[in-house]
Amino acid sequence: MLTDPYDPEMLGFSFPKISAEIVTVSHDHGDHNRSDLVSDVQKVISGPGEYEVNGVSVIGIGSYHDDKKGAERGKNTMYVIEMEGLRIAHLGDLGHKLSEGQATKLGDIDVLFIPVGGEYTINVETAIEVVHSIEPKVIIPMHYKAAGINEKTFAKLAPLEEFVSAIGLNSEEMTKLTVKAGDLDEDNHRLVILNKK
Repeated sequence: MLTDPYDPEMLGFSFPKISAEIVTVSHDHGDHNRSDLVSDVQKVISGPGEYEVNGVSVIGIGSYHDDKKGAERGKNTMYVIEMEGLRIAHLGDLGHKLSEGQATKLGDIDVLFIPVGGEYTINVETAIEVVHSIEPKVIIPMHYKAAGINEKTFAKLAPLEEFVSAIGLNSEEMTKLTVKAGDLDEDNHRLVILNKK
């Protein structure tokens, strides 16, 4: 399974040769919608609803790409992926605080992928509010300014350090995270920074 495949020219990062049976697309912008770059795809999921593919449950929850009900950047879909005993949430380019109804639909989350860079998505303060409303066991920040990113498009994104400093959790940096159901500690929230090799 793969979430939000991106246009390498738009982002400034190379896109790996990769295959996946299922691809989720949070919204139709080039830095999130390039499912054509993925091989062996059986199903592209690109909107709210409930889906079942090869034993994997995917729930798409409607949201917006801005805090003006989509007036500036349109709609966004958050996904809850249930597989191998885990519940993983990918918030795409969420642009606002969660409503009570959205937080309820997300439910108990083991691993949360959350944008933290502001500009096109929620900023650090709102991201922390969202984390507290969900209380996931593992937090993986995304959509922030990183070395090598296309400065022409993404210069105003906040660096990751702002989120790490503000959330007040010890962070672990790694190139790959393996998570198994039952291994996660209910009382020990982890902040994981995924880096390229």
